[in-house]
Amino acid sequence: MAAQHTLVMFLRALTLWMFHAFMPCLGANVKIGIPENYDGIFPWYLSKLPSLTTNYSELLIRGDDEGIFGVDAAFLYALKPLDREKQPSYSLQMMYRMAGQRQSFTVEVCVIDKNDNVPTFSAVSMRGSVQLGLLKGIPFMRVEASDRDDRNTAHAELRFLLMDQTPRIPAAHMFAIDSVQGEVSLTEDGASTLDPEMCGRYKLLVMVKDMAGKANAFFSTGTVTVEVTGNTWASPDPVRLQENLPGPYPIPISQVKWSGSQAEYSLEGEFPEMLFTISMDGVISLNAPLDRETQDQFQISIVVERPDGREIAKPVELRVMVGDANDNRPTFPQAQYHTVVKELAHRGTEILTVQAADNDDPKTDNVRIFYRLVVQIPETPRALFRVDRDSGVISVQADSMEGTAPQYTLTITAEDAKGLNSSCTVVVTVQDENNNAPVFSQHEYGPYHIPEDALVGTTVTAVVAGDADVRGGDSWQVNYRLESGNEEDVFILAVDRHTNEVSLVLSKVLDFERESEYILVLSARNPVALVRGRYGPASTATVSIYVDDVNEGPILSQSHYEVTVREGEEPGRVIATIRGHDPDSHPIRYSLRGDTKRYFSIGKYSGELKTVQALDREENSTYTMEVIAVDGRNANLSASTLVTVQILDVNDNSPVLVGDYSWKYLCTPRWEEQALVLASRDSDGPQHGGRLNFSLRSDATVRRNWKLTPINDTHTNLSLNIPYLSPEVYTVPFTISDSSSPPRSTFINLPVTVCPCNIRGNCKMAAKQLEGMPTIQSAVGILLGTFAFIGIILVVIFVRLSYQNPKRPSRTSQERVPLNISL
Repeated sequence: MAAQHTLVMFLRALTLWMFHAFMPCLGANVKIGIPENYDGIFPWYLSKLPSLTTNYSELLIRGDDEGIFGVDAAFLYALKPLDREKQPSYSLQMMYRMAGQRQSFTVEVCVIDKNDNVPTFSAVSMRGSVQLGLLKGIPFMRVEASDRDDRNTAHAELRFLLMDQTPRIPAAHMFAIDSVQGEVSLTEDGASTLDPEMCGRYKLLVMVKDMAGKANAFFSTGTVTVEVTGNTWASPDPVRLQENLPGPYPIPISQVKWSGSQAEYSLEGEFPEMLFTISMDGVISLNAPLDRETQDQFQISIVVERPDGREIAKPVELRVMVGDANDNRPTFPQAQYHTVVKELAHRGTEILTVQAADNDDPKTDNVRIFYRLVVQIPETPRALFRVDRDSGVISVQADSMEGTAPQYTLTITAEDAKGLNSSCTVVVTVQDENNNAPVFSQHEYGPYHIPEDALVGTTVTAVVAGDADVRGGDSWQVNYRLESGNEEDVFILAVDRHTNEVSLVLSKVLDFERESEYILVLSARNPVALVRGRYGPASTATVSIYVDDVNEGPILSQSHYEVTVREGEEPGRVIATIRGHDPDSHPIRYSLRGDTKRYFSIGKYSGELKTVQALDREENSTYTMEVIAVDGRNANLSASTLVTVQILDVNDNSPVLVGDYSWKYLCTPRWEEQALVLASRDSDGPQHGGRLNFSLRSDATVRRNWKLTPINDTHTNLSLNIPYLSPEVYTVPFTISDSSSPPRSTFINLPVTVCPCNIRGNCKMAAKQLEGMPTIQSAVGILLGTFAFIGIILVVIFVRLSYQNPKRPSRTSQERVPLNISL
């Protein structure tokens, strides 16, 4: 009891020393810092309260709604661990009576944080979008995470990492993440190769760690889905402005837009300050009249930046051209028109209508517009087109467009009653029609010779069927087809669309012994229908091909052999026969390649594959080698095949118990859900060692006291089967068996400690003293016994010395003798 009391007092003193070292709380009479999640012995003595002396009475604690705290002999104690995340501090009002007076003071208990919370993302799946054209290093989104630990400590100091990117195209590292801020941006590869048509969506695996990313930090992961979007950030169309515009100013002249994150715009270029400005919405405005004679055009660079001044994308350019002032004239809505007329169009066919507008007063003749065809390029043949003077309808005037140029450029003028005019350009493309069939220059081609060992892809010959239609058009293009002679698809056709030349290409391996001659019928057709005429004999040709005989190498019946062999089987058995033949009936020699440890052999002429020594699946379950077949008359001709040998498992290993259980224990009386998790392993494959069975020895006492509950194929729970078992170390006998038939088993005697436990499930004392391990009482007894033995020896020595000296004892000696005798 004295030893236990000394131990308790030592723990109290140690606890006081530790917690007086942590005093972060302010504003209270007594300040105490206590770490959260204490897992020691309760009650937990926190601090001595200096305001309490031994003669206080009627102590009352207010502010402790959960009944956590108490006071014993002026010591403040706690009955259970504290959780900073639940409540970071407690303000306790100590009220007591001393010398008949009611007194009080405040104790502020601050819970000191431990790193016991895993950082989490604001969402498991986060989404963002990145715009095409964004520069590297410019954040386009931010991932956010939080940690419930104290923000003022490293426990909540978060670091972000980018773990993976899916898919890894067109580069493996398209994105980067700022480790502190969590801002996601493009890398150099990402900024230069981002392409929404190649990949419009990426998934990023990100990780957040606390403890500033140290090795012992907690972490969690999340998924970021990044959509790749296009961008409207592009150079606007050039702007033509009339000089001396009457205003009012500012006048919007163009607009740009960055479609991504928040952006700010600015203008750069050689122009007077504030002549051009740009708004927050990207609207570019003119703020004063322009003078064409001073400067006839402006090249303006438009810069887009983040609010912090970092450039987001490359600047775009706006070209502003200054036009000379004049009266209103009729103008066309567009400067150039494009239209198409068919080659066989007849006279009077309307091809386009052009309309001009005049901003003059509509009540006057100034807005009446007359149209004229001024120029036709090329000029000949003349009078191909006409334009109606009043309506602006352009039509065909010639009887036929056959034989004309492929394209004409017409200049149409619109003129008002005062003679002010403007013009537009009409580009007329004469559309070719398929009125000519493709024809071959000769009816028969060949014969062509090709060796039977020619490589697939070899071009045998090339021919062309000419077409009189306009080169490059659909009517000129030719589609070729092998009508007959290629039933086994030995040849394919490759067409050059720039020349209409067709190449006859070998697509399969030739075999002279099987087929020595091919007569192919080749036809030529246009991809569009003929509008005049028909396909005749000249659109078909015959191609003759002869195959020349070549000595060939051996051919193996299979490109890959898969063989199974039971482990431990006797060597010398034939496990497979490699079969091959030579097209020229030459003998074949077989050999192995890749069997470095010489576990196998093969018959030189028979191709029989045998084992040379017994095989062990646990050593190696698969062997792969190559069989080489060589032509007996030409060593340069050979063939090869892969052989994979799978070793079948045999039940030749017993299951074993895995792990150290000497430090584990079970509580008595029995705690619900408490059990020892036993793990086992079997080196055999799943067929024999897949499921391992635990069973107690067939003993009534063992089966009454203990229970085995399977968890999975390799683990089981060992627990008490009765409510109470006396505390001591028990030997639990059980057997582990595999799932084979018959099974292999291992018998285990497992020492298990059973002891009483406190409310937190901690073992209070050793259940039974292990043999050879002294207790405190036995150690004290041994020490006292040793001292007694030494004292007896000293007494014997003193007595013997006294008998050897028979002097009359003096008064002093007489006083010593009884003392010696009593000892």
